[in-house]
Amino acid sequence: MLGPRHLLTLQALVDTIIPEDDYPGGWESGVGEYLLRQLESDLSYCLTSYRDWLDALEIEAERVFQRSFAGLALKSRTALLKAVEQGEIKSDWPVDQAAFFAQIVEHCTEGYYADPGNGANRDGIAWAMVGFEVTA
Repeated sequence: MLGPRHLLTLQALVDTIIPEDDYPGGWESGVGEYLLRQLESDLSYCLTSYRDWLDALEIEAERVFQRSFAGLALKSRTALLKAVEQGEIKSDWPVDQAAFFAQIVEHCTEGYYADPGNGANRDGIAWAMVGFEVTA
């Protein structure tokens, strides 16, 4: 599974992709639990790539900001992720930085909007945000 540093980086990543506003951010909304559960089951084939990608993100944050990714302000984390998304990182990453970032965003979106019965979207918060009501 993921180690403590990976978890801190993942939490900061999730909360950067889905930041808190009038509604809780991604981690508080259950996205982290969803991802960790998926990495133990359906996404187990992605676990090594997640570790490698999170390690590379940490290295990049240290290189650019001299701080861990989790220790950065939201604005700096967002700027770094924009560079990753656009493939503007110059250091070597063991996983395609932009392609894997797109995959992580997809996984976070799944965890944020999925049926709470599947262990995601804690208390249906994302559904409430978009005005979706369960009637049955």
